[in-house]
Amino acid sequence: MRILSGIQSSGRLHLGNYYGAIRQFLELQYEGEALYFIANLHALTTIRDGNLLRQLTRDVAASYLALGLDPERAILFRQSDVPEHSELFWLLGSVVPLSDLKNAHSYKDKVAKGERPNFGLFAYPVLMAADILIYASDVVPVGQDQRQHVELARDWAGKFNATFVPGYRADDPEGLRGGVPGVLKLPAARILDETAVVPGVDGQKMSKSYDNTIQLFAPDKAVKKAIMGIKTDSTPVEAPKPTEGSALYALLKLMADPADFAELDRRWRAGGEGYGVFKQQLLDLFHATFDDARARHTELERDPAEVERVLQAGAERARELASQVLAAVKRAAGC
Repeated sequence: MRILSGIQSSGRLHLGNYYGAIRQFLELQYEGEALYFIANLHALTTIRDGNLLRQLTRDVAASYLALGLDPERAILFRQSDVPEHSELFWLLGSVVPLSDLKNAHSYKDKVAKGERPNFGLFAYPVLMAADILIYASDVVPVGQDQRQHVELARDWAGKFNATFVPGYRADDPEGLRGGVPGVLKLPAARILDETAVVPGVDGQKMSKSYDNTIQLFAPDKAVKKAIMGIKTDSTPVEAPKPTEGSALYALLKLMADPADFAELDRRWRAGGEGYGVFKQQLLDLFHATFDDARARHTELERDPAEVERVLQAGAERARELASQVLAAVKRAAGC
């Protein structure tokens, strides 16, 4: 089973990234052949500073390695180091209906939030489809909000096959029942757990767009400031604390072991302790969970050559796979 996923290099990684996706990605590296790419081409829709983009890309790579990605087992690489992504983007785009792009949720949502419409934003789903299809991926782990991207990738792969592969049948995409197999494999989405919705310090979904994150590798003082600044209500110290809509309670539940959380939950509901006590508990949990990774991240920051070595080695392995798919696509299209 070949597993493919990517993460944009448009900001520092935070708790929402880890519990919403990265933790599960790291588990998946033991289930099959896993490829994880840093989507620096996608990040160009928001990052307009070359030096910053390079820095963020290296930081994401260092973060994955620090959190437990094994570069001998999984393939970690930079999207722009594998030009086959961009070439398939154009070839695939030749069959993509304009109406699909106009109706893409991500484009409409981002424009509604004030992002300036441009070609990169509009064509984003086509590049994402190319990212998936260029490796003949079997499984693509995504959050519920990304399901449409995998569905579009499947639709467009089928459309490309039907256009350029004589004898291809949509009801027999792999040619197992007498049809001709397509040159692009149709992937399956694996929807990640509901922990994908991790509350930020203001109670909204944790996102760098809202500036409400708790960064995984920020300095100790910055982490403490973020946690101690989590928004709470004015419930008196002696009173039981409400659980509904509480970001602090939700984060404690997310990070604590079930047995430890049961005791925290009892104390929360009993009253007699202020929110500051529970914020300190969350800070302690954060350090207990991530301090080993934070130490490893610091080591990698001091050795950027090692991070670059991993990325280049990953790109070589990724290109071996991608070139096979692209060659078949180009033969079919006559290029």
